Amino acid sequence: MRILIDYSLGDFVKHPDQLDWGIGQVQSVDGARITVNFENVGKQLINAEIISLSPVADETE
Repeated sequence: MRILIDYSLGDFVKHPDQLDWGIGQVQSVDGARITVNFENVGKQLINAEIISLSPVADETE
């Protein structure tokens, strides 16, 4: 079964199991490999086939 991965550069997201990481911004998307720069832990490589990041409202306001 193939999972739809729909993240774009610049999207703001949260990790559902690591809320203390804070809000992250998508830096790169390479298939299911998503690099996200989180405000509290820096860049993290996420496997989007395992972890479904939660979108957040635009944080630039």
